[in-house]
Amino acid sequence: MAGQGVSFDSRGTARDVARRAAEREKRGVALTSVAAAAVLTVAKLVVGLLTGSLGILAEAAHSGLDLVAAALTFFAVRLAGQPPDEEHRYGHGKAENLSAFVEAALLLVTAVWVIYEAIERLFVAEVHVEASPWAFLVMGLSIVVDVGRSRALGRVAREHDSQALAADALHFRTDIWSSAVVLVGLGLIKVGEWTGWDAGGWLGRADALAALGVAAIVLGVGGRMLRETADVLLDRAPAERADALVATVADVPGVLETRQLRLRRSGSRAFVDLTVAVARTATFGEAHAISERVEEAVRAATPRGDVDVVVHMEPVAAPDESPGDEVRVLARQNGLRAHAVRLRDVDDRLDADLHVEVDPRLTLSAAHVLTARLERAVRAANPQFGRIETHLEAPETVPEWQSDVTTQRAETVARVRNLADGVAGQGSCHEVRIYRLPADERAFELVLHCWFPGDLAVARVHEQSAEIERRLRHALPDLREVLLHAEPEERAAGGGRMVE
Repeated sequence: MAGQGVSFDSRGTARDVARRAAEREKRGVALTSVAAAAVLTVAKLVVGLLTGSLGILAEAAHSGLDLVAAALTFFAVRLAGQPPDEEHRYGHGKAENLSAFVEAALLLVTAVWVIYEAIERLFVAEVHVEASPWAFLVMGLSIVVDVGRSRALGRVAREHDSQALAADALHFRTDIWSSAVVLVGLGLIKVGEWTGWDAGGWLGRADALAALGVAAIVLGVGGRMLRETADVLLDRAPAERADALVATVADVPGVLETRQLRLRRSGSRAFVDLTVAVARTATFGEAHAISERVEEAVRAATPRGDVDVVVHMEPVAAPDESPGDEVRVLARQNGLRAHAVRLRDVDDRLDADLHVEVDPRLTLSAAHVLTARLERAVRAANPQFGRIETHLEAPETVPEWQSDVTTQRAETVARVRNLADGVAGQGSCHEVRIYRLPADERAFELVLHCWFPGDLAVARVHEQSAEIERRLRHALPDLREVLLHAEPEERAAGGGRMVE
């Protein structure tokens, strides 16, 4: 994964294509909302001024705020869709969250102003409100438009996990509720005009009371939105979501423990940093495969929005790690490679014999220093170890020239097959290669293939292979090295050998 959080593999390319499509859809719905908010603001303002209705003027102010919020959302979505750069390594997604925060603050300011004006009209100034058909018409139109825009914005917000669009959708939903409250207020005024009953003077103040209802709705919605956006801006991770991800990662094969999880949001994108423990015996390729499975599990558990996952692996001793595995791991940690590790349980202690590969250019003294350090490391890690005997090996660094003399040694080939078949069964040895060494024409190395039953345990195959090697070395004194390649056999229905 690149430093800027952009993947360059085929999966990353597919995600980039999907991300661009999502940004186009978000910009489109945001721009449509700007147009809808502009139409409603102008309509409410004109009708409110003509009728003198504080409720409608409050709605005009609310719609004007929606217009500002919608425009702010549109520009924030455009900015958030830009790719990461040198100065913004995590991208520009926080622009969406900052936009939503500003929208929430504007909502609260508007609510305070509406409350102030409503109290003035209720207890200080007296204003006549005309409940005209135009007032009912514009508020009805407002509800129809708001329903359509809130649904469109909400759908895209949920699909792409966009807080800015969710805030815009919330604005339009509050318009629906507040418009309904204003309609009730206007209706009560109209009832008073028709019946002459003013409920002790309070029916004429129904418009101001309706405005207070609008303000109460705006205060509640704005306060909740302000808190949510502040949480994102301050990188607060939802506890339930983090716990769910930890449980998901724990089920990934190869993960022994989730030691740390950091989760933050930036616009519609989530960033997840994980530290997981894996068996220290795992190879680099195996560990990388585990990290990819972790990434896939996190993305599957976060279906909405885009997720950037960084996995840090820490090697630990697995519960099923054997003492032999421990010796091999410690050898690698000390820059050595150990194989043919043989352990003995002697008087409640472990004695170990092992072959250690060292640089062939080292002197014996230098090599002994390395193996002595390994022995101390093994005892320090596991006091159960007693005697540790190491056999030095100098691995070949360049190919050795040899001659294939299999066809010239037909008698030796037949002898080898006979000896191998005596252990593994008649016809088991099916391929023999003999190589002559350049330094001694009589000395040779041997490679042979033998079939063994496919359901035979590996430990038993190793025992039989070792016995074949022992018999070959006893019968062929010029044999220097031997490699036996074991292959599984399958029996056909008629009893013949069937080999894959």
